Amino acid sequence: MEQALEVLVVDDDPALRGFVEDGLQAIGITVRTASCAKQASELLRAHGSINLMLLDVMMPETNGWQFLEAVRAEGNTVPTIYLTARHTVEERVKGLDIGADDYIIKPFEFNELLARIQAVTRRRGPQTTFQIADLTIDLTYRTVERGEKSISTTDQEFRLLHALMAAGGKIVSKKELLKDIWNLDFDPGTNVLEVQMARLRRKLEDGRPRLIQTVTKKGYRLCDPKES
Repeated sequence: MEQALEVLVVDDDPALRGFVEDGLQAIGITVRTASCAKQASELLRAHGSINLMLLDVMMPETNGWQFLEAVRAEGNTVPTIYLTARHTVEERVKGLDIGADDYIIKPFEFNELLARIQAVTRRRGPQTTFQIADLTIDLTYRTVERGEKSISTTDQEFRLLHALMAAGGKIVSKKELLKDIWNLDFDPGTNVLEVQMARLRRKLEDGRPRLIQTVTKKGYRLCDPKES
């Protein structure tokens, strides 16, 4: 199962913390915040599930340079992006040399931050993005796109699509899907799977070539229409 994204935001500016926290939580990301290095250190030790840190440079007592150096000295390799108004080339190089993965200059747009987070998590983490033909799903951000169109899915539809995508073009049986999506070890005697599959197909197709195939008496598979 993919690991969910949990972000620690370290900044002494409450407005900045609120801006980032609200934006990330709105797309389903767990966020923890700290106003100083001491609080951040305590949160990192208490929550081993934190797998990304957004870190300010200019903070009271211990600054962002010193804090990240201490974190790395302890052997903690949590991916880190600096968010700072310090913008000289020398300062950016310093941040990367200390062990940061990226460096964003304030002020910034939320979409830029999100794109940088996606890039860092893809580089540093396990595969979270899958693609077949012109269909792409992102497990971390739970997004689905076909071509340039964003597709809204329910939780069950997303999990169903993920199960088919993860099979890599192989047939997935009805029994396997009922177990994976609904945790059912038996056929409930209803058409719940067929109904969800029909809804998912309508959303994915919308005038485009079919991606999900029904294999009679065997199950379903997701494949490139050119290879079917």
